[in-house]
Parts: sequence; structure tokens; C-alpha cells
Amino acid sequence: MNWDTVEGNWKQFKGTVKARWGKLTDDELDVIAGKRMELSGRIQAAYGLTKEQAERQIERFEILHK
Repeated sequence: MNWDTVEGNWKQFKGTVKARWGKLTDDELDVIAGKRMELSGRIQAAYGLTKEQAERQIERFEILHK
């Protein structure tokens, strides 16, 4: 899956992202608006992860939701 697809269809993916990263609030998801770097930063902050760990989680998410 191409991240542009996620960004372009953010409203459809938002629920899936919320299910995967439940600590993210609806307001945060609105701010993220499909931007990968914003999602990564919010995951890092919410879960205390490194940038690399957050990126690996996002990559797995992409693979699972092709």
C-alpha cells in the first residue's frame, strides 16, 4: 500500500488507525490527517517509542492493510 492512499482516504483509515493505536485521541487523529510523519510523532509520544520503533509499526500497518 502506498501511504498516499492512506492520506487520500484518511477518513476511511482513521478508524483502523484508532483500533491499532488506541491511545491516540480523535483530536490527534484529526490533526494527523493522514500525514505519516505526524502519525509517527504522535505514536512516539503516546507510546514512548523511538522513531525507528514507530516507523516499524507503521510499516507493519501498511503491509497488513494492503
